[in-house]
Amino acid sequence: MVGKNFSFSPFRVCKHIELRLVEIEDCEFILNLRTDPELNKYISPVNNDLESQKAWIQSYKKREANSMEYYFIIQSLNGNPFGTVRMYDFRGGSFCWGSWLIARNTPFFVAIESSLSIYELGFFTLGFDKSHFDVRKNNIRVVRFHQQFGARLINEDDENYYFNFERFEYENTKKRYSRFLR
Repeated sequence: MVGKNFSFSPFRVCKHIELRLVEIEDCEFILNLRTDPELNKYISPVNNDLESQKAWIQSYKKREANSMEYYFIIQSLNGNPFGTVRMYDFRGGSFCWGSWLIARNTPFFVAIESSLSIYELGFFTLGFDKSHFDVRKNNIRVVRFHQQFGARLINEDDENYYFNFERFEYENTKKRYSRFLR
């Protein structure tokens, strides 16, 4: 199943943040996040080259237009960018999410609200039944975050843990974190 057409941006279901689709103008912000040595320890490396980043986003925009993936800026309600998150690898009733980078010194709620937003979008707007994703084993804080959020560890290899999170499991999590939703 390819993702359904996502035609509205920004997407807002939480009290403090919203997701808006990435645009070419976001290249510098994204590149700064991806080249920050504190933030890029557990992600695929990129060249510190603005033109390459622009070319990647231009290529991504074609996939977005075909409802194959969605790449978002996580931002405050007044448009201050906090980070990025991406939905991709749509297969059957499942979506993967990643490229989840949150700038340093952001409010504590950004991680929680961006996760809630991705699951709300994936499960209830786009109609997926499940999410699948992987996390580097040594990214202990993020592994712990996903486990506390309710994701189930289903497999592992030398480098990664692999998780699933189903809609019915999210509905229990959603109750625990309802104070962050509008």
